Amino acid sequence: MGQVTVNDVMDTFQLALVSGEEGIGRHITVSDISRPGLEMAGYFTHYPANRVQLLGKTELSFFSMLDEEERKSRMIKLCTDDTPAVVVAHGEEVPPELVAASNFRHVPVLSTAMTTTRFSGRLTNYLESRLAPTTAVHGVLVDVYGIGILITGKSGVGKSEAALELVKKGHRLVADDCVEIRQETENTLVGSVPKLIEHLLEIRGIGIIDVMTLFGASAVRNHKRISLVIDLEIWDSEKTYDRLGLEEEKTKIIDTELTKLTIPVRPGRNLSVIIEVAAMNHRLKQMGVNAAEDFSTRLDQVISNNPL
Repeated sequence: MGQVTVNDVMDTFQLALVSGEEGIGRHITVSDISRPGLEMAGYFTHYPANRVQLLGKTELSFFSMLDEEERKSRMIKLCTDDTPAVVVAHGEEVPPELVAASNFRHVPVLSTAMTTTRFSGRLTNYLESRLAPTTAVHGVLVDVYGIGILITGKSGVGKSEAALELVKKGHRLVADDCVEIRQETENTLVGSVPKLIEHLLEIRGIGIIDVMTLFGASAVRNHKRISLVIDLEIWDSEKTYDRLGLEEEKTKIIDTELTKLTIPVRPGRNLSVIIEVAAMNHRLKQMGVNAAEDFSTRLDQVISNNPL
């Protein structure tokens, strides 16, 4: 899981630091954001102190109606040791009681000109992306007909060569050798390329090539949702491979199950064409068209109409 500090949020959204400078290195551990309306009214029983606290016009207008002692008390309770930051939206004036409490507790107070709703949405999306569970997988990620395909297999099986052939056919490379994967939502995995190997592809006998320089900017992309896993393995004559496609194999990455195809590799098999067909067939299945099931149904009908 990624890490986000208050300083990261300041830089990303160009926020102004008002007070509590000593706390800008605090970590933000949850993507949820709190608008402490009940807390301004004095109810702190279930205060989610570990969230970024967002104050807008509604909260501050109510706060201004309180007497001086209540204002001081509420802000001291709002700024806890667990509170990563307090953000004042809409360019509203920061109450002096909040400034004093933030400096005392070392909780950063930040200001933005954005509206409360807009900033809340943008910050939530940013935090969900940065704090999403992540992992790294040895493989190649390509975009084939809009389907993100993760090609896996042992070193030397031909993953990069297949990717190169796909790029020559007009498809796009996302990452070669190492794919960084993050789980953005419950069933959505997004793969991206580490900055160090961006646009690079390793071909044994040639070395490292820059795909964007050779084939143009349209041949690469930096991230893609993963929809299908294709595992390449050396052809094993002792193993029985699926010839109909009725049984759908699954593989689990982080908390998401993906459809997995095992493709045997041997001389004479055109892997790039097979991967293209796999992408198109996967899309058809998503649209409700399953050739294997249709064939099985027709076969059953023939058998039932022609009993032995």
